[in-house]
Amino acid sequence: MNETELKDYLSASGAFLEGHFLLSSGLHSPNYVQCALALKTPARAGEMGAALVAGWQGPRPDIILSPAMGGLIIGHEVARAFGVDFIFTERENNIMTLRRGFSLAKGARLIIVEDVFTTGKSTLETSAQAEALGAKVVGAMSVINRMGAKTLPFPSLSLLKLELTALPAEACPLCRAGSLVVKPGSRKF
Repeated sequence: MNETELKDYLSASGAFLEGHFLLSSGLHSPNYVQCALALKTPARAGEMGAALVAGWQGPRPDIILSPAMGGLIIGHEVARAFGVDFIFTERENNIMTLRRGFSLAKGARLIIVEDVFTTGKSTLETSAQAEALGAKVVGAMSVINRMGAKTLPFPSLSLLKLELTALPAEACPLCRAGSLVVKPGSRKF
């Protein structure tokens, strides 16, 4: 799956949205990618997972770790393509943690997989949790990267980099025009 095919699929699946959106960063944007809509078709999710694994240049992981909710489907598909187990973190008292009996072996090499890198916050919180348990983060992957010039502290790979407008509310022309803002993401502020 190349970038053009992925862009076309995002539009066709209704995943690429236009409107007035409040991002998890607190910034406003006229565009949003709702990857859940793109990942709802198992065959397509499998293709995206396989494409991420095919493009990976780093060490082979022992396990795939994703932050819930956005990373669940694509993380599972990346784990399937690598032939390794998949687990996830979730917020408990607003802190990313392993629950449900999941654990990480000391020294386990892992890749963190998300649907969209927006600010990197969930990836970094998941990394901190893994490292606190003695695991080694060897990289991160996402379907979409909209972080702009910001980078993660370990190797990363995304199928598509999108440069989308993101502005503070006071500089947002949609706010000035009276447009109501929508909070489509999963993270509460």
